[in-house]
Amino acid sequence: MIHPTAIISKNAKIGKNVYIGPYVFIQDNVIIGDNCKIFGFCNLYGCKIGENTKIGTFVEIQKNVEIGKNCKIQSHSFICEGVKIGNGVFIGHGVVFINDKVPRAVNEKGELIKDDWELLETVIEDFVSIGSGSVILPVKIGKYSLIGAGSIVTKDIPQNRLVYGTPAKIMGIVCSCGNIIRGISSDEIKCNKCGKIYKV
Repeated sequence: MIHPTAIISKNAKIGKNVYIGPYVFIQDNVIIGDNCKIFGFCNLYGCKIGENTKIGTFVEIQKNVEIGKNCKIQSHSFICEGVKIGNGVFIGHGVVFINDKVPRAVNEKGELIKDDWELLETVIEDFVSIGSGSVILPVKIGKYSLIGAGSIVTKDIPQNRLVYGTPAKIMGIVCSCGNIIRGISSDEIKCNKCGKIYKV
């Protein structure tokens, strides 16, 4: 179902059984997989969305962004150019990605900067969860990691880590079974739920 107020470019590719809500703007070169749901007031351009992914209201996704299948992108989030998101990823409300560590409006002559800046990439691996209100600088976040709400992530995060704070720090382990083990007291941690062992 496509809401009659949605604006969709003729160059966009929309899969089967896709829901597109009111006042969604889908621009050129967007690819949306089967069974996706995109709720109202979203702006998408030049990006690729995997099948079965849900995107909440007031989300902007810029060109060359890739989002995997079975993801949940909550409302009011901003996903900028240079971000690659794996499968099964959860992005909370109001999460902001950044692709430029030294942004400026003008150069030394006072002229508006257009394309003279360095695009930095961010990689979010499969099954990562990012809590609401987090800010993600250009980093790599490993599989199954959990980023607490309101965190500012400035450095790469290994797989299976519990991370939170401003700036975010590693505070524990997130087992692939979903169990959270707070604190790191040794170089080897065993999950008390499934028995899996993690080397720190």
